[in-house]
Amino acid sequence: MRQIQEILRLKHQNQLSIREIARSCGLPTSTVGDYLKRAEAAGISWPLPQGQSEKELLQLLIAQPVAGTAGCPVLPDWPSIHKELGRKGVTLLLLWQEYRQTQPEGYGYSRFCELYQRWAGTLDPVLRQVYVPGEKMFVDWAGQTVEIHNAQDGSVSAGHLFVAVLGASNKTYAEAFENEQLAAWIAAHCHAYAFFGGVARITVSDNLKTGVIRPCRYEPLLHHSYQEMAEHYGTVIVPARIKKPRDKAKVEVGVQIAERQILAALRDRRFFNVGQLNAAISPLLSNLNEQPFQKLDGSRNSWFETLEKGRLLPLPTTAFELANWSKAKVLSGTLKMR
Repeated sequence: MRQIQEILRLKHQNQLSIREIARSCGLPTSTVGDYLKRAEAAGISWPLPQGQSEKELLQLLIAQPVAGTAGCPVLPDWPSIHKELGRKGVTLLLLWQEYRQTQPEGYGYSRFCELYQRWAGTLDPVLRQVYVPGEKMFVDWAGQTVEIHNAQDGSVSAGHLFVAVLGASNKTYAEAFENEQLAAWIAAHCHAYAFFGGVARITVSDNLKTGVIRPCRYEPLLHHSYQEMAEHYGTVIVPARIKKPRDKAKVEVGVQIAERQILAALRDRRFFNVGQLNAAISPLLSNLNEQPFQKLDGSRNSWFETLEKGRLLPLPTTAFELANWSKAKVLSGTLKMR
């Protein structure tokens, strides 16, 4: 609970009153007062001991009996609640019922939901929404490119970064390509499925003309090859609605993270082909997926292994072969040739 640290800081460092702290943190004054009483009883002050984690601090406060706080509800473990919501069929009502089994004097359902929503609002946007494991993969090109230098003639071209993010675990895949044309777009999807070791039931893409010929909320017209790829992998392509950024917020934030933690780290390096660039991206991508979440337990990899890996559709036994479609006029009508 990041707010506990802020409460202690505002009390001991800024010398604010309980009411002022409550207003600053967006919490009830009773909650702030309870935290401060428990911290005082546990001998916790500010600054906190070096290396003390948020989870350890919360456990110390919850476990500390405080005079005059009889009947004060024990706060649920919000990170665990949030993680459990990602499991199929799990609802806040069920989690509240389980919470009340261990805490009969705990919060009522409506207050439980209110406190959870308030806590979830402190998370990064990419972590706020709860997705069914194995249901969605979000894909897009990064806006930032990388210079590729031609050692022969000194010309410079651009390396384009493809990013895919799984909805439930946030596990991320990134790979550079020479362009953003159809062949690269489809190859990027195939490589992402292979990287994850399975296929999400829905693939959410942007309305790129390479893959989506005619955007439509209900019946988008996909490129033949893009549709064939989806059928081969057993997924469904659902393009994001135009001017509805929340439809693909997961990958937009994933792109930002990839640009900051991967491309920014490579800003001073010089690459002569896409292969070199991808070799440099690989260890940075591994670090990104292993990096612990700031406000939740675990990492992208740990969430993937426990929540999402077993829920993905299996990979097909054969690789997808890209087909080139064209139209030729004949006397009797239109003939599709492959």
